[in-house]
Amino acid sequence: MNPEEQGREDSARDNSGLQDSGGEDSGSENSKRRAFLVKVNLGLGAFGALMLGAPVIGFLFAPLFRQIDRKWQSVGEVSKFAQGQTVEVEFDDASPLPWAGLSSKTAAWLQRKNETEFVAFSVTCSHLGCPVRWMADARLFLCPCHGGVYYSDGSVAGGPPPRGLTQYPVRINQGQVEILTSPTPIT
Repeated sequence: MNPEEQGREDSARDNSGLQDSGGEDSGSENSKRRAFLVKVNLGLGAFGALMLGAPVIGFLFAPLFRQIDRKWQSVGEVSKFAQGQTVEVEFDDASPLPWAGLSSKTAAWLQRKNETEFVAFSVTCSHLGCPVRWMADARLFLCPCHGGVYYSDGSVAGGPPPRGLTQYPVRINQGQVEILTSPTPIT
């Protein structure tokens, strides 16, 4: 080996030693930086998931904790309703939205059975929520949308409805007929 080749070899050995020792220090520093950035990235990702997930979870579980608004509403004096008659009465929806306007009004079919007994049924069909109407001659409630038919007691007479009409509690209070309202039943 000539001295020139010997010098190159020694120089290469020295350079490789410097690179190895420098590489270990920078590798350790890089791994610390990488670990820190991974933790920051995971933290920011978890925070973002929480910010996006909280409203979704609230939307899904809020109905489980919401109380149903119910209140007694007067629909008229007792003397206004004849025995054996079924009439439509209007009242404010129990849970109107501020922008609802006329749709905050709802109705029920009210029957006077005797001097002190009244029965009230929802005006919405239990099949798909269409409005039912009272046919006095036939003494039946009819749903024009899909042919649902109900007897005068609200039970199903025919057609697709899965159950009878929703019934509201009724009371007489100081000469007024009152219905315990709740949000409009949707099938």
